[in-house]
Amino acid sequence: MRPLKYLNLALLILFPIAWFAPLLRAALLPIFGMDEISLITGLQSLWGTDAALALLVTFLAIFAPYAKTIGLALLHWNLLSARTLPTLEILGKLAMADVFLIALYIVIAKGAGHVTIETAWGLYLFTGCILAQVLIAWKSKPTA
Repeated sequence: MRPLKYLNLALLILFPIAWFAPLLRAALLPIFGMDEISLITGLQSLWGTDAALALLVTFLAIFAPYAKTIGLALLHWNLLSARTLPTLEILGKLAMADVFLIALYIVIAKGAGHVTIETAWGLYLFTGCILAQVLIAWKSKPTA
């Protein structure tokens, strides 16, 4: 259980890095420069055009995974009851929904034609953080 505690604490640092890291590079045509899009720059753009979607993505990508990480840390240090683990698992599933939302955006944009999209290292970091969090929660379940 000890390595899980520290891996979970590392996620408190890795998640903010993943939010600002480039998730993808996009360009209207390949001859123009590629713009890097991070979660934060995408959210900034969304807030100007669709506040409801921006609120949903903010909850799924920022609030849910960070709240789960904090909850797991409290659970590991016996400051939170193990009965809260099912709620924390739901937060993790909601965070995974954001990864699927990003993937869907990439698929739709690539199908539009005249658009070039490349995934960047931040997408892998964000996905890795979410998957690590799922593993930590799974291994944190109390044994009966």
